[in-house]
Amino acid sequence: MVLLQLSEPGESPDPHQKRLGVGIDLGTTNSLVATIRHSIPECLPDADGRALLPSVVRYFRDGEPVVGADALMAQVLDPRNTIASVKRLMGRGLADTDAGMRARYDLVDCGGGMVRLKTAAGLRTPVEVSAEILQALRARAEDTLGGDIEGAVITVPAYFDDAQRQATKDAAKLAGLNVLRLLNEPTAAAIAYGLDEAAEGIYAVFDLGGGTFDFSVLQLSRGVFEVKATSGDSALGGDDFDESLWLWLQEQVKGVDLDCSSSRALLAEARRVKEALTTEDSVIATVPIAADGVREVKVTASQFQTLTQSLVDRSLLPVKKALRDAGYSPADIQAVVLVGGATRMPHVRSAVERYFGRPPFTDIDPDKVVAIGAAIQANVLVGNRRADEDWLLLDVIPLSLGLETMGGLTEKVISRNSTIPISKAQDFTTFKDGQTAMAIHVVQGERELVQDCRSLARFELRGIPPMPAGGARIRVSFQVDADGLLSVSAQEQTTGIESHITVKPSYGLSDDEIATMLRAGFEHANTDMKLRALREHSVEAERLIEATRQALGEDAHLLDADERTRIEAAISVLTGLLSGTDADAVKSAVDALSAVTGEFAARRMDQAIRKALTGNRVDNLSV
Repeated sequence: MVLLQLSEPGESPDPHQKRLGVGIDLGTTNSLVATIRHSIPECLPDADGRALLPSVVRYFRDGEPVVGADALMAQVLDPRNTIASVKRLMGRGLADTDAGMRARYDLVDCGGGMVRLKTAAGLRTPVEVSAEILQALRARAEDTLGGDIEGAVITVPAYFDDAQRQATKDAAKLAGLNVLRLLNEPTAAAIAYGLDEAAEGIYAVFDLGGGTFDFSVLQLSRGVFEVKATSGDSALGGDDFDESLWLWLQEQVKGVDLDCSSSRALLAEARRVKEALTTEDSVIATVPIAADGVREVKVTASQFQTLTQSLVDRSLLPVKKALRDAGYSPADIQAVVLVGGATRMPHVRSAVERYFGRPPFTDIDPDKVVAIGAAIQANVLVGNRRADEDWLLLDVIPLSLGLETMGGLTEKVISRNSTIPISKAQDFTTFKDGQTAMAIHVVQGERELVQDCRSLARFELRGIPPMPAGGARIRVSFQVDADGLLSVSAQEQTTGIESHITVKPSYGLSDDEIATMLRAGFEHANTDMKLRALREHSVEAERLIEATRQALGEDAHLLDADERTRIEAAISVLTGLLSGTDADAVKSAVDALSAVTGEFAARRMDQAIRKALTGNRVDNLSV
């Protein structure tokens, strides 16, 4: 008798075989890997039962690098070759790195791309260092689950830009992982809470990790996860609290110089003290001094809170911005989910509770919640979802995307907080007569002028048919995929000639740039609009001056001397105003030149009609 192999809709063909998908939280301080086992999401531990893998890699002149706890213990003995917090370097150039990272490591600018770290094993990119961490997590998962990993969902901060996201995907590829999706960390946390507790309503995710801070507002309704707004600070995290205490401890030993080894030891001690103060009122810090051995310094919880209160206050700025963008007040938020180990600090939790008027959610370990959410998403994407587990995830992009137009202006094509994946197109035209090529400059940011935004990519569209200025029709299409990665294409509509680019810049936004882009957009809104108006009027003025001078060169005989003098004088006035800052004056001068050339334009039109009619019979003309 032949048996039929049957399976429930949505299940794998063999219901006893499960595709292995994992969620990975690639963190600044610690990393985790999680999966769904027996229908329950769980973080996978190592052989010693530890779920957290310190995001630390130690390199040797000979032999394989060491990853995790063993590397962490060696950071004092071998600080230059033991790399921690590498996530802060992902997709960055040397100029983008902070002073702390430059002091701790031998960073090298090899030109035209991401910074390198000089180690005993040679130069290593942040991508390669991250790949070692991901490889360790992959090996842990395969050893625990007893099979090959079919795919992984890797989480990234919501404020990672294209370069940082692409660097993360490259690291995963080096580690032998198939990336199913890059998932924003706050969204992963919402998935973990929303699916486990069948939540509905407006939720906020306060994600303070080791190196970055993200805040997102989400609406959860009947299996739909829609991100309404996101904001954050890519230069704010638990590391900054460590460094504040580290600097304070140095001051307590009266500025004694520390060598690299002592400096790293003190930073590790500052982190230990910070973590201990989560549950204790005071802690004795042991400050290593190269000449004198050690000194003990008492640190109280109130001292630490006072020392780092400015960092807590700084975290509330993106919170206010995201709520304003989403159109909600703190009272509208049903619950706040805390994510990231840094949210364990009591004064951070107190600040969140005071602002929202209710205790935040801490049901799931804040260190594990992101990895758990990623595992749930991975389980869906590898095909293990049942028919009754249907749900939809709608994420957003954090910063606007657009193009440079004449006058150095930014034309936004996709606005910030637009739901992804998204595809949007806009038509543009040429500036000069006979123009056969167009340079496309893709930018990111909220400011009106290109100089205040981040350049992402440049490419050219060639083969445009020669036409009068404004005659060509160029359609530029932007497409952002589910991972937040951008591709741009430009097509001339009459010929179909097309050019495109997948945006992959050599390195990403600097620490300060990501954190300040939205703030600058609001603070400089009035100034930017005035500058934009000036630039727009100036572009129109330049176009009018060029067209008028061309007409004078061709048909000056249609004017008497007085008329020509008046036109030349209007051109001179308008040209002089182009170097100024008065947009209204430029507009008035444009109107004046248009008025004084109106009769000239009419005569040129009459002349053109006469030429067209010369030698033709009326009955030969068609309407």
